[in-house]
Amino acid sequence: MVLWAGRPPKGADVRKVARPRRYISRSLFTVMRPLLRHSVGRDAFVLRVVGNSYGPVLRVDRRGRSTEFTGADRRRRTQTA
Repeated sequence: MVLWAGRPPKGADVRKVARPRRYISRSLFTVMRPLLRHSVGRDAFVLRVVGNSYGPVLRVDRRGRSTEFTGADRRRRTQTA
């Protein structure tokens, strides 16, 4: 077990679990844009300066609103043939 006094040295891999991506709205992204930078490796946005180690990993919510499906319901259809 390695202990550090204060902040761990740069490059030390201390995180065991990857930070989850959080989806934010376009309007919130527009407001927060000056505080964020794009991380190519994560394909997401992180906080400037401290984003490599701390803070949220954000993505713009581009998922479309789901609309009710109006086609024929085939989920419980039995196989005939």
